Amino acid sequence: MQALWRFIASVFKWGWRILNFIRNAVLNFAFILFLLIGLGIYAQFQQSTIRPDTGALLVNLSGTIVDTPSSDSKLRQLGQELIGGNKDVQENSLFEIVKQIRYAKDDPQIKGIVLSLNNFLGADQPSLRYIGKALKEFRDAGKPIYAIGDSYTQSQYFLASFANKIYLSPQGSVTLQGIATNNLYYKSLLEKLKVTTNIFRVGTYKSAVEPMIRDDMSPEARKADSRWLNTLWSNYLTDVAANRNISTAELYPDMDQLLKQLKANDGDTASLALKNKLVDELASRPSVEKQMTEFFGWDEKNKNFNLTSIYNYPVPEPENKDLEPSEIAVVFAVGAIVDGPEMPGMVGGDTTAKQLRDARLNKNVKAIVLRVNSPGGSVSASELIRTEVQALKDEGKPVVVSMGGLAASGGYWISTPADYIVASPSTLTGSIGIFGVINTFENSLGAIGVHTDGVSTSPLAEATITKALPEQFSQMMQLTIERGYKTFINLVAKSRNKTPEQVDSIAQGRVWIGSDAKNNGLVDELGDFDDAVKKAAELAKLDKYQINWIRGEPTLSEILFGQVSVQSMLPDAVSALLPAPLRQVASDIQKQPGFFNNMNDPGHRYIYCLSCSYN
Repeated sequence: MQALWRFIASVFKWGWRILNFIRNAVLNFAFILFLLIGLGIYAQFQQSTIRPDTGALLVNLSGTIVDTPSSDSKLRQLGQELIGGNKDVQENSLFEIVKQIRYAKDDPQIKGIVLSLNNFLGADQPSLRYIGKALKEFRDAGKPIYAIGDSYTQSQYFLASFANKIYLSPQGSVTLQGIATNNLYYKSLLEKLKVTTNIFRVGTYKSAVEPMIRDDMSPEARKADSRWLNTLWSNYLTDVAANRNISTAELYPDMDQLLKQLKANDGDTASLALKNKLVDELASRPSVEKQMTEFFGWDEKNKNFNLTSIYNYPVPEPENKDLEPSEIAVVFAVGAIVDGPEMPGMVGGDTTAKQLRDARLNKNVKAIVLRVNSPGGSVSASELIRTEVQALKDEGKPVVVSMGGLAASGGYWISTPADYIVASPSTLTGSIGIFGVINTFENSLGAIGVHTDGVSTSPLAEATITKALPEQFSQMMQLTIERGYKTFINLVAKSRNKTPEQVDSIAQGRVWIGSDAKNNGLVDELGDFDDAVKKAAELAKLDKYQINWIRGEPTLSEILFGQVSVQSMLPDAVSALLPAPLRQVASDIQKQPGFFNNMNDPGHRYIYCLSCSYN
């Protein structure tokens, strides 16, 4: 017996030592991580304080531009700098970039802007246009803008077109390929896996469920998408052609004409871009550097022309004595709408509703701008947000919706109570429809010899993903979906002063581009974020005000563990090991919104626009 007790005591002793080791390891890891973060922040701060007396603002954007970077974006960026990896995932704040360019316009130390966009991955068209507006203001103030690049992608060239002069490498090109939608379709895969997909929907054009029930795009979806896609491309060509003082035909000839021109030019894409007036000069990097040095002077210490990177160009906050007590609060709804708290890249119904409630209870907030850039998502989460928008309106605080690149389905649902809706001509909105999806796996399990059986008190209790759905449950789901659609069109009808029949004629899940949405009465004005703020001030009768940017803050656990995925820090070499077709599929899956992994509506009802993604 004594030997047994000694053995048990020994087990507890070693167990305690192991627990202590794990605890110390975790604490040491946390301490090192905090230390690295602190050193990184300090280094960035030190770097940001060093700038030449005069020179260029180097707009060397890397990664993508979003309305508001996810809470983990900065930490991911720091982690990549510390351990290596692909830095192209960096997210840049649209409004911070615009604020910096506008501040530089009046900064006597900034003599011009140099757009260096080789690492810029893109943004939606409304975001590009908003930055372009700030660049035009800078240029109209008498300060020059130069665009330099080895080659230009479509998004890069849109911003470059605002420059006074565009440089291109003699071996480079300007790639304007147009716009396309590409979704993955899973019908055959689900059939091979013997997954039963139960679909409940209303809306002829509600194509969000098509990937699960088809292997291709339906004719109705193809027709609807073709309309907004062609308008979106037309808007791009019109804007860029106007910036370059050429016709859209000169900017983008038809394919036969382009091939003929390229053949006559012996395949030289750079000289063809120069001949077609897409760029102003073909120049190597040393030649460009020499010209930039002539314009901005030479920085002997950094061995470059005098410049300040936009990443080292902080805009000072106004002093407290200059602050106005009246505020216009800006609340963001960016990403798919899901139930619960906010997650990176998604709109948490609870989080956004709380932010709107806080703005309602804040006596200094006199008006609210709800910035919507969302394809929609959960009905219950969207309704939670909508009721808070309605409460603001009932409180007498004006609400103006500023639509970004996308404000469809649930993004439009939460916008319905607003006093005023401002959209870009290139915003994708509408998609007024609803659907439900429940996958069951009775056939999949049966194929491997697993079956479900039991007793229940009602057919509703029988509903489980391991068995076929009872017919009565399916009928109830369809009735619930139809009720949800009626609710949706009634909300729109009430807010837009239309009859439900009028709304139904432009609903049915159909996606509209901003200009068509305006013609159909779904939005009030075509404009940008500045126009939305101006309208909010007008409705609140404010002559002076300050902007209160309301953004979610990451929790301690998110900072330490939750948001730094190993995948985001993997070196490029790991991705390069994948065969090219698999890399393309992985890329397409990443581009497809992460909605299907976060379908958490308690009633299985969704207002979501999957077909609104494009590249």
